[in-house]
Amino acid sequence: MNVIDLFSGCGGFSLGFEKAGYNVLLGIDIWKDALITFEKNHKDAKVLEGSLTEISGEKILKYINKDKSEIDVIVGGPPCQGFSVSGKRILEDPRNELYKSFVQVVDTIQPKVFVMENVPGLVRLFNGEAKDRILESLENIGYNVSYKILTASDYGVPQTRKRVFFVGLRKDLFDFPNDYFEFPTAEYGDSRKYPFITSKEAIDDLPLLEGEIGEEMLPYPCPPKNTYQELMRKDSLYISNHIATVHKPKTVETIARVPDGGNYRDLPKELWETRKVNIAWTRMNSKKPCFTIDTGHNHHFHYKANRVPTVRESARIQSFPDDFIFYGTKTSQLKQVGNAVPPILSRALAEKIKTLIKTKEMILNEL
Repeated sequence: MNVIDLFSGCGGFSLGFEKAGYNVLLGIDIWKDALITFEKNHKDAKVLEGSLTEISGEKILKYINKDKSEIDVIVGGPPCQGFSVSGKRILEDPRNELYKSFVQVVDTIQPKVFVMENVPGLVRLFNGEAKDRILESLENIGYNVSYKILTASDYGVPQTRKRVFFVGLRKDLFDFPNDYFEFPTAEYGDSRKYPFITSKEAIDDLPLLEGEIGEEMLPYPCPPKNTYQELMRKDSLYISNHIATVHKPKTVETIARVPDGGNYRDLPKELWETRKVNIAWTRMNSKKPCFTIDTGHNHHFHYKANRVPTVRESARIQSFPDDFIFYGTKTSQLKQVGNAVPPILSRALAEKIKTLIKTKEMILNEL
């Protein structure tokens, strides 16, 4: 089954589909660094740089030399900054042109399924009006749309990231996958349902890099300690993108005063105002999934080392395998990681969609 990834970024969304056996044809984005990462990690896919407001569905089909009947799934996470504006003409806000472009491309190509991802606050915004407008615009182009806020840690991602997913089918309503995962960890044994993967379980086989920066290519210091690490290391011979940030001595001193799982409230009150955000000086909790990995990484710290996470540690938290290499500056790489859909969560959706499509095809063949 063929997939097109709109607003692809580095390709976390489409990687999950690829791991589920789909054929990723194309990634579209305006961000060159992210497209370089996408292209180098999705070797059979093309990339197209540009704004979707200027790229029609017809142009996409011509670029990949496909008929629209050959496109099974379209995925993407269009920015919707205009939904921060009050009033009833939300979808008409100019900043929502990218969202409307997503709808237009889906309308033109008419895939069997589309999956759209966005921030969970969109569901509640303006008493649900933003969500209702989205559903209306997607249903108006011929799809039955289901939506649900999913928590990544419920699907085997070591992160409490929440995102809303809208899934559209032409005839049926989508039934979201069960919120459990089936690979065991060293800590939880071999039961069928696992509570979560912790931050420590995700990254404690990587070099701690205390007092050193690291190198572009590092050997693994130990065998994998659990099944999640085995999964992440499956096709990788070495560690990449694992370069530590060098902080000022005063910053290191402050981080060191925050315990595992702590935050600014564990510091003396005179330090509370040193960073005026409520997530300031937050450490990962080694016994729980990580907080949401964002694009800045300036206020979140390793559960043990007195520094921000490396790109590779952040990628592990997002469930990118170690053989997925990020390109560009370190700042760009961190942003690419933070903007992505976790591949393991994406794969859970992809597997469910694949089963649904194959079941429908079997029924049609029997008829």
